[in-house]
Amino acid sequence: MLATPGRPPDAPGRWAIEMKWDGMRAVCRVTRTWVELYSRNRNNVTGSYPELSAALAECAQGTDMILDGEIIAPDPATGAPSFPRLQQRMHLTRPTRELVKAVPVQLFVFDLLELDDADTTALPYAERRARLGDLDLGGAGVCVPPYWTDVTVDTMLDTAASHGLEGVVGKRLDSVYRPGTRSRLWLKTAIRQTTEVIVAGWVPSSSGGEREALGSLILGAYDESGRLVYVGHVGTGFTRAIRRTLLERLTALAAPDSPFDRPAQAWRVRGAHWVKPQLVGTVEYREFVGALRHPSWRGLRAEIDPTEVRLPI
Repeated sequence: MLATPGRPPDAPGRWAIEMKWDGMRAVCRVTRTWVELYSRNRNNVTGSYPELSAALAECAQGTDMILDGEIIAPDPATGAPSFPRLQQRMHLTRPTRELVKAVPVQLFVFDLLELDDADTTALPYAERRARLGDLDLGGAGVCVPPYWTDVTVDTMLDTAASHGLEGVVGKRLDSVYRPGTRSRLWLKTAIRQTTEVIVAGWVPSSSGGEREALGSLILGAYDESGRLVYVGHVGTGFTRAIRRTLLERLTALAAPDSPFDRPAQAWRVRGAHWVKPQLVGTVEYREFVGALRHPSWRGLRAEIDPTEVRLPI
């Protein structure tokens, strides 16, 4: 179940407010004999996070369950989730022991979908959270974060900002869990605007340095008619290493023609190297007025299907 961008009302007794964690969504199936973790697009990512599998097996204590949560990589200085740090783990199916130790991850569990073979998705949010709390899942690597029902949204946003968090998510206390649905019963309010984008091509750097180095990415998203359209370029937020890694992946996806269903203005895509529209990334931006203003690259999102990427609201 996915949240819709928006601001939840200040409605004590009707809405719960959670913090918005900057990580990778994960559904976890835990049984008495094994644990599996799945990304939003149903990829099995168990091998990428071996410490979480072990932690879930230990704290579940033989109880079968399906959990919904977020995998985060805390910043060692602030403790706040750091998506750039998580990027170091997201695309590896078998991380080395050294990397697991250097970039530890945690699982923040915020919903319970099944318990001992009983489907709990039809229960209201408040009851699912109560049952989740009764499981006492806290331990090394696993956390059940709190939620609030009697604090204003502004106070929660101020608190999120002061702790370096993304924003807040409001959830109706009586909301059932609808898998695969983006619902207005869950509303997410970001402090900084972020959106998913599809990488449609790239433009070489014009400032010298490495020959044919990546200068900027050409970005797209699907409109309401299902057409892939241009939404802008992004040329900031990259390290030199990220530029090299991205260029390797883009070279492997090279395409002879533009993937846009509605052509971008020629001057916007001059010098473009086109690619198959298969890579999804996240950018921060100031506003969207036909194109993204002041976007900054945050990283690839392997767990998101390109067909899900829509124009920013």
